[in-house]
Parts: sequence; C-alpha cells; structure tokens
Amino acid sequence: MTIEDHTDPRAEPEAGDIIGQLLDAALLHVPFDGWSAQTFAAAVEDAGITPALAEALCPRGAVDLAVAFHKRGDQLMLDRLAEEDMTGLRFRDKIARAVRLRLEVVDDKEAVRRGTTLFSLPQYAGDGVRLIWGTVDAIWNALGDGSEDINWYTKRGSLAGVYSATVLYWLGDDSLEHQASWEFLDRRIDNVMQFEKLKAQVQSNPLLKPLLVGPNWLAQQIKAPSTRDDLPGSWSAPRR
Repeated sequence: MTIEDHTDPRAEPEAGDIIGQLLDAALLHVPFDGWSAQTFAAAVEDAGITPALAEALCPRGAVDLAVAFHKRGDQLMLDRLAEEDMTGLRFRDKIARAVRLRLEVVDDKEAVRRGTTLFSLPQYAGDGVRLIWGTVDAIWNALGDGSEDINWYTKRGSLAGVYSATVLYWLGDDSLEHQASWEFLDRRIDNVMQFEKLKAQVQSNPLLKPLLVGPNWLAQQIKAPSTRDDLPGSWSAPRR
C-alpha cells in the first residue's frame, strides 16, 4: 500500500524561497556592484522572478536582500551551535565560540564588507543596529540566557560591542585562518569580563552600597521585552 503524494507540483513557491533565490543570484553581483539597484535588477533577471513579485517581496530592493543575507548567517550559526559539544567550556569560551561560528559560516567576506558599508549610511543605520542586536540576542538565547531584568540588555549590549569590533577587525584580517581575529575576539571578551568583575566589586563594597540603593532600585524596574522582536523593554510601575 502506498501513500499518494498530493503535493501540487504547480504550487507557487513560498515568499522565503523566492527571496532565497534572489539572494543567491544577488551574491554573484554584490562583489562588483554592492547591495545596489543594479545588483537587485540583475538578481531578478538571473533568478527568473517577475519584477513585480520581486519588488513586492523586497520593496527596498537590494537592501532587503542584504538584511536577508545577514539573517541567513544567523540561522547558519544557530544550526552549527546546535551541533557543537560545549561540555566543560567556560561561559566566556562559549560566547567566543558562538561569535567565531557566526563569522565562519560566511562564504563571501566581500558581501559582509559591502553590507557594513550599506548599513553605515544614515538611512539604513537603524537596520544595521537591529541586525547586530538580533545576532547577539540569538547567541544569548542559544546559550540558555534566562535574564528578565536589566541584565538582558547589558549582556546583549556588551556582546554587540564585542561582535561589531570583531567583525571590523575580521574584515581586514589576512592572517592564516583568521587566527588574529580569534585572538582579538578573546581580548575583547576578556575586557568585558574585567569590567563585570569591577562591577561586582563595586556592588559588594560596603562603603559604596548606600550610594547604589537608588540606581539598583531603578535597575530592578527595567524588564526584558515580553516579545523578543524589538529593542524596547517594559517599565514596572512602583507598588504603592
């Protein structure tokens, strides 16, 4: 007895599949024309997608494809992380490994370079910030972060700085297997760990505790966002 396949071969591909086709086609042109209108037009033609459909799915053209390229990298990183055995690793080493994997899944460094240039423009800077935040949020979530207070923001803010600096260093790194980049990454994480150690020492200092009552109370009112798709969090009104 066989089960009939009721899949319609004429069924229209999903939007994500079409964007993926456009992205694959665009990556052949990005090294020469960047994430530009010329690249988008060439991708539409190469992928055999009607211009009207392509523009409906990517109203900003190549900018939306650059966003899709970054998010594809995030997903590839998560796939690799799921296969990693990090038993016995210090947490700072897990973070370093995740950032390294995020860069190692990139097949085309020039596409990242062009994207960095694109998202440094004022009109697209907001997109760049959201993409970096999305990357570090994905890393923390994958590593099991359960923060629900201000630490949710400080962890991601610190890692965003580390990740951004490492990407810029990596783009100019021509060392063997990017070894210089991984050493740079380790130094940046060590800097963050030193800062966290200093914060802990300040919090435990009996002379400073009275001065921290107000700031600590304020920090306790800040909560992680209830939905993880945007930056703003929530404010808990003081109980009366």
